[in-house]
Amino acid sequence: MNLDLKKAIDTICKDKGLDRSMLIETLEEAVRTSVLRRYGEDIDVEVTYNEDSGDIEVYQFKIVVPDGELENDDTQIEYSEACSHDPSVQIDDEMGFRVKVEDLGRIAAQSAKQVIIQRMRDAEQKLIYDDFKERIGEIVSGTVQRRDKGGWVVNLGRTEALLERGEQIPKEHYKRGDQLQAIIIDVHKEGRGPQVIISRSHRDFMAALFRREVPEVDDGIIQIMGIARDPGSRAKVSVLSRERDVDPVGACVGVRGSRIQNIVQELHGERIDIVVWSSDIATYARNALAPALVTRIVVDEPNNLLEVIVPDDQLTNAIGRKGQNVKLAARLLGWKVDIFTESKYSGGGALGHGLQQVASVAEVSIEALVNAGYTTLDKLRAASDAELGSTLGISDGRIAELRQAINFLAPVVEKAPDPADVEVLRSAREAEDGEAQEGLHGEEGRD
Repeated sequence: MNLDLKKAIDTICKDKGLDRSMLIETLEEAVRTSVLRRYGEDIDVEVTYNEDSGDIEVYQFKIVVPDGELENDDTQIEYSEACSHDPSVQIDDEMGFRVKVEDLGRIAAQSAKQVIIQRMRDAEQKLIYDDFKERIGEIVSGTVQRRDKGGWVVNLGRTEALLERGEQIPKEHYKRGDQLQAIIIDVHKEGRGPQVIISRSHRDFMAALFRREVPEVDDGIIQIMGIARDPGSRAKVSVLSRERDVDPVGACVGVRGSRIQNIVQELHGERIDIVVWSSDIATYARNALAPALVTRIVVDEPNNLLEVIVPDDQLTNAIGRKGQNVKLAARLLGWKVDIFTESKYSGGGALGHGLQQVASVAEVSIEALVNAGYTTLDKLRAASDAELGSTLGISDGRIAELRQAINFLAPVVEKAPDPADVEVLRSAREAEDGEAQEGLHGEEGRD
C-alpha cells in the first residue's frame, strides 16, 4: 500500500483547503500526460487512483486483431498473443495491460510532478478567487506587509490584497506590521493569482461597519438609504426604520453613543451625521442640512435644484467648513442645492417670494414658470399675452389675473396700488367674462 501518497493527498487537502476529488483527478491527469509523453500520443491509457491501496494504476488498452494484420503495436495486439493472456478473448475485443508507473523514468516522473504542482496551484488560485469573489462587500482584517507602487499590500492569510492609494483614508499612515480592517470591493484574475482589492474610503465600508455594529441594520429593521463621505473628515448617513417603534437615529447611535463611537474609532475620528430619510425631498433636505436651521425650501424639479433659505445667522452652519455640509447634503440627496439667506433671497432670489404668489394666483406651478424661463417678475411683465398663453398653456382670464398680481406685487410706479382698485379690476373682469371665477384675493384665501 502506498501510504506516502495517500498521506500526502490527505495533508494537501487539509492544509490547502482543496477538494479531494479534484486533487485526485488532477493527479490522474498529470500521470496520464507523463505516460503519453513517454510512450507516444497514440496509445490509449487509463489512469486511476486506488483509494484502498493508495496506488496510481495505469492501464494501456489494445484492440485484438487477426494474426498478420498488426499495424500498430501501441494500439493493437495479435489474436495469438492475446490468447496467451486470456484464452476467451475474441477478435475486436479490447484488452488492458497494466503499466508500471516506476517504468516511466526519472524525467517522466519529474514532468508528472511539475504538472501536479501547477494544477494544484491553479486549483488553489481558483478556489481563492471564487471564495473572495463571493465575499465582496465583506469586512476583512489583515496585516500591512509592504508598500507597492499602487498602494499597500495587505496579507489576509490565504492571499494578499491591495489597498490602493485612492482607497485609503487621507492622512492615514501605515507601516509594516500594522493591523487594519477594510472592505473587499473587487477581485481580479491575474496570471500570478487572484488580486483582491480592498478599501477603507469606500462608502460601502461605512455601511458594512453599521451592519456589524448595529443589529437592527443587519436584520433589515433599519435600512441605510444613502451614504455621502468625505473620508477621514465627515460623513452623512440616511436611515429609514421599517418598524414604527424603532428610532433609526437612536438605534444607530446606541446607548450613550456606544455604537456610533465604535465606527468613529475605526475610521479614526471621522464625524458621522445620522439623517432620517424621507420620501418628501424638502423634508429630507432639512434633515440632511442639519445642524443648520432651514426657513423654507423651494423645489425646482425640472432642474433638479433645491433653493434653501436659511436665517442670516445660519448660513455658516448650512454651508459648513469649506462647503462640506452642503456638499455632503447635495451628494446624499442627489440634488443640486443652493443656499440663500433670508435677506438675500427676499431681495431677489432666483425664484423669489413674489414669483411664488403670482404662480399661486394664476394656478400655475412655480416649476412651470421657471421651466418657461420666467424666473423674475420683470420677465413675466415683459412677456406678451400670446407668449404667456403659449408657454404656460393658460387662458386669457388667467393671464389677466396674472397681470393684476404682477402689478399688485411689483408695480411699475413707486406707489403701490390701492387694494380697492385691485378689487374693482377683479370685479370688472369677472363681469366681462360672465364666469364665477375667483379673483386675486379669493385665490390667496384658498392658499
